[in-house]
Amino acid sequence: MSSDETPNVPTPRNSREAVREKAQQVHAQQSRARLMRRIIIGAIAVVAVGAIGTAVTLAVSAQVSKPQLSPTGMDGDGVIVTDLVPSATTGDTLETPTPDPSDAGTEETPTPEPTASERVDIHIYVDYLSPDAGEFERANARQLASWINEGAVTVSYHPVALLTASSNGTKYSLRAAAAAACVATHSPDQFYAFNHDLLDDQPKVGSDGLSDVELADVAGAVGVDNTKAVRSCIEDADFVTWAKEATTRALDGPLAGSEDLVLTSAPMIVANGEAYVGALDDPAEFSQFVLTVASDAYYQTATPTPAPSATPTETPAK
Repeated sequence: MSSDETPNVPTPRNSREAVREKAQQVHAQQSRARLMRRIIIGAIAVVAVGAIGTAVTLAVSAQVSKPQLSPTGMDGDGVIVTDLVPSATTGDTLETPTPDPSDAGTEETPTPEPTASERVDIHIYVDYLSPDAGEFERANARQLASWINEGAVTVSYHPVALLTASSNGTKYSLRAAAAAACVATHSPDQFYAFNHDLLDDQPKVGSDGLSDVELADVAGAVGVDNTKAVRSCIEDADFVTWAKEATTRALDGPLAGSEDLVLTSAPMIVANGEAYVGALDDPAEFSQFVLTVASDAYYQTATPTPAPSATPTETPAK
């Protein structure tokens, strides 16, 4: 039995058109997907750039809004100690720091005589993490204090930060130098005691050092006049930038009181423009150096006595 009906099979032409239509649909879907990806990526980029711009703006604004503070009571980035005055709060005489009896050179040393015009000018550059700076302070604190009280010398301490990278990232040297500047600014009469305590009882190189709170506690323990102002200054890091710049100035030179010296280590001690290169733990050797410097200054400034001139004798008239 035959039939005139033909099977429902697409012709080759209809098949090609169907494939082409399907391909166009796939291509359109892929184009839309690519467009959406571009839009999403662009939006993320805009948000990221905006966030970065906001962060930069806030950082710059914070730097601009917080002025760069500089300590007061400084001369050539140093704190001058001319007299160990009584405490303004207790009325007690400031105790002269005494080195450990086990330290070398505890014998008495002669006092240098002041020059014809002024005291011997001593500048001491200290890094509060430097073991050598602590050694020099412990060995020479007693005679330095004695010379200061007798008016034989003027001592200037210069806080610097050469070992900033040696405290597990806490930047102790830098923070301690800034803390010393806080005490010099807000309670100058206690600077000498604060400076001595930081050098006498130092943290070890490679340790975290003292925190800002602990530095403020040390300041309170030596009897600073304005405890709140000192603590705020230390904990807010008011003079950290100054400490960094003061160190750079010392490295560039010339050092205060000298013509061509630059900071090469801490401590570095300069007396009347001459660098001390002797033993840091030998007070007798340091004393001899200061005596020699004082003597040289005396003979350089002494006015020579004019030689007596012959007085003409009148010849009596004949």
